Amino acid sequence: MAESKTEIVIIGSGPAGYTAAIYVARSGVKPLLITGFQTGGQLTQTTEIENFPGFPEPIYGGELMDRMSRQCINLGVNIVVDHVKSADFKNPPFKLETESGNTYLADSIIIATGASAKKANIPGEERFFGYGVSACATCDGFFSRDKDVAVIGGGNAAVIEALHLSTLAKSVTIIHRRDELRAEKVMIDRVLSNPKIKVEWDSSVEEIYGAEMPAYVKGVKIKNIKTEKIKDIAVDGVFVAIGHKPNTDVFKDQIKLNEAGYIVVEKPATQTSIKGIFAAGDVIDPRYKQAITAAANGCEAGLDAVAYLHSITK
Repeated sequence: MAESKTEIVIIGSGPAGYTAAIYVARSGVKPLLITGFQTGGQLTQTTEIENFPGFPEPIYGGELMDRMSRQCINLGVNIVVDHVKSADFKNPPFKLETESGNTYLADSIIIATGASAKKANIPGEERFFGYGVSACATCDGFFSRDKDVAVIGGGNAAVIEALHLSTLAKSVTIIHRRDELRAEKVMIDRVLSNPKIKVEWDSSVEEIYGAEMPAYVKGVKIKNIKTEKIKDIAVDGVFVAIGHKPNTDVFKDQIKLNEAGYIVVEKPATQTSIKGIFAAGDVIDPRYKQAITAAANGCEAGLDAVAYLHSITK
């Protein structure tokens, strides 16, 4: 179908992508932003956000992303609702092909495709996601204050989530399929010595259930793998902590990734292994995964891409 050339293309429409577009546009360059399958990114699945600076009252994730999108449009950013299916970074101009059949050429590219929380594929998980089921204790833990919650998982992610939640919730139950946690020893010791945290060993979650109208979680049904005994645990929230997968499959043969699939960045902070290709947000961040840190990365990537563009056009 159509082929077009632009100076800077941004892939992804979460906080990193939109912020990068804002900074590029304000520099006098008109970027193209390709949204990806989920316009607005993971925050569109989040209900109330209370930790994004500048909003004294809670704001819904979808509304925050809509405001960023409108800000981009007001600055002249060209937003295309499409998904990149292949990339060629061998030589500039860099080439992107999308699901719609269009081809985009660019002097510089910012990758802000994010990371997706791994799903446990438990009945009720999708139904109550955002209504008691979450993949981020830092994001949604506040709503568990003085409540009983469960954490699914047994690795570092689950242990960190449980410890954080223990400062807020009345009780935290870790549900783990094995008979030992797979985390750093110091973290395991903290969990096992915390009076607010208990562990259901050798157990799998069979179902997350709750009320329908309005939707909210009421409990989980778990099964002991060794005894096959099934029991119910009443909880107000469930945190799925089995890790994240960076959305980098389309770039795996083009730029340097680490063992977990995250894009490796160098100096400047968002420069990938290919000059002119930058990355920002959760796609480079296995640790924080916050909207504000993604936005900060987006700012850096936007400035880095503009500086690169000026360096090759002098």
